[in-house]
Amino acid sequence: MKGLTARAPTRRMCGVLLAALVSGIAGCQAVDFTEAGFIPSPNPMTVDTVTRGDRLANLARRQHPKILQTYGGEYSDPKLERMVARVVGRLTLDPDSPEQTYRITILDSPNINAFALPGGYLYVTRGLLALANDSAEVAAVLAHEMAHVTANHGLERQKKEAEAKLASRVVDEVVDGDVNARAAAVRGKLRLAQFSRNQELEADQMGIRSIARAGYDPYAAARFLRSMDAYQSFRNVAGASDPTLDFMASHPNAPRRIELAQERAREFGPPGTGVRDRDTFLDGIDGMVFGDKPDEGYVRGRDFLHPSLGIAFSVPEGFVIDNSTGEVTAEGPGGVAFRFDGVTVARSVSLPDYLKGEWLGGLDPDSVRRTTINGHEAATARAYTDEWQFDVTVIRVGGQIYRLLTAAPRGSDRLEPVARAISASFRVLSRAETAALRPLRVRVVRVQPGETAATLANRMVGVDRKLELFRLLNGLGPGAALSVGDRVKIVTDQSPGA
Repeated sequence: MKGLTARAPTRRMCGVLLAALVSGIAGCQAVDFTEAGFIPSPNPMTVDTVTRGDRLANLARRQHPKILQTYGGEYSDPKLERMVARVVGRLTLDPDSPEQTYRITILDSPNINAFALPGGYLYVTRGLLALANDSAEVAAVLAHEMAHVTANHGLERQKKEAEAKLASRVVDEVVDGDVNARAAAVRGKLRLAQFSRNQELEADQMGIRSIARAGYDPYAAARFLRSMDAYQSFRNVAGASDPTLDFMASHPNAPRRIELAQERAREFGPPGTGVRDRDTFLDGIDGMVFGDKPDEGYVRGRDFLHPSLGIAFSVPEGFVIDNSTGEVTAEGPGGVAFRFDGVTVARSVSLPDYLKGEWLGGLDPDSVRRTTINGHEAATARAYTDEWQFDVTVIRVGGQIYRLLTAAPRGSDRLEPVARAISASFRVLSRAETAALRPLRVRVVRVQPGETAATLANRMVGVDRKLELFRLLNGLGPGAALSVGDRVKIVTDQSPGA
């Protein structure tokens, strides 16, 4: 959550809260690249054409600042940048495309993501780099995105999306109520989803071929896909996943995609073929920020602490916090969800009057109550939709109002205890607490005699489910053991040697 420019007040709290819960780690991401009259080029255009006034590259360049704004800006770390540039450089030695060049940007985001824009702009988040375990895995991700560029997938997908959007609008505006027309629109969406999945599989095949030709381990793609799938499972709250999201997603389901990647890798040799270059990779990521940035607040297990705003709160056991630009959300058992943000409101506006404003839909006016929370002026209320019930708590600190919104299905008895537990935990940090907060970083350490995965995991701070996360970050599958002298990643706020 960055500052208090978080998000403008919303009229439909239910829709916003539920939409905020839809998250994942779908590697690639479609970017809106629409321009009236734009005609796709039959050949991929790369960054070197920008200086020649190429229309496609110029369009990509205009999108670049928007990408930076969305993903927290560019992450600056010279040794990390050199490591990634080395991987890109090795991939661009492909004799099939000797003039191809790319611009790679490391995004300052904890999300697991990588994507490309037409024109040769490649993006990878530091969150994805933290999950990888060697240069070959980074190469597999980047080669996949390069394949999207060389195959003009972005432009082809945009065309298909435009066709599907037009068909949907025709159904909505012209033939509303026609069952056959609506069925045709649904079939169109399914074709679009299948088209996108086919693009992903094609990019996987092209990428694996590329890393194999560059001398990297071709099995790295399947290995990293498996890590991504494990991380997604790690982040999911039990029972919170929705299989329909996977069905409509642009990416094929993970098991089948991993299987196909392994089959493709076997064409280039048995396991052990190619180099992984793990040490160079680990040298590059050592010291990299892990998780949230200081100006967006920190998630420490079930606690959220914001040093700039000077506030903190906690969520109950079993909840998973997601901190994004503009808001903090959390999911818990039983379909209970939570959202936190802040707005600036004139002190002349009372909290009960603020709750009765137009921003809050479904409000029960009789439920509005004044209260105090840890010495701060506050007010609470209830709101309802057909299927959901909401507890809304607002707390005034100085000139700001913080909003704590908890949602539960109608009939659930968990709304009241969860909402009260979270609101009661809200507090203002002391100067000493604020000064003591430091960002988490990836630290690379060597396994010493007597150390195990469990003891190393216990050295990690600020994270929940330490052993599970340690094994996941280090690619340790079931039964995998460590040897003395192995280099592994831990997450800590301590300086090297501390």
